[in-house]
Amino acid sequence: MKITLKYFASVREAVGTGQEPFELPEGVATVGTVRDALVARGGSWAEALGQGRAVRMACNQVMCGPDTAVTDGAEVAFFPPVTGG
Repeated sequence: MKITLKYFASVREAVGTGQEPFELPEGVATVGTVRDALVARGGSWAEALGQGRAVRMACNQVMCGPDTAVTDGAEVAFFPPVTGG
């Protein structure tokens, strides 16, 4: 399955891109396991998205948690928490 990954704000700056296509590896079926697969890339991916990092996630433009299922053609986004004024 193919999905589109989107990165915003400091996550985008850290990984050096705002968007990329992503082929889901075997066993990757949720937003949380997508994040784990990206962390496994190491380097800036692990630093920006690793456990303990405050990162929000969305699937198909709806805020979600790590257990949200990912379907073919989905858009998964990662971004830092945002505060308002």
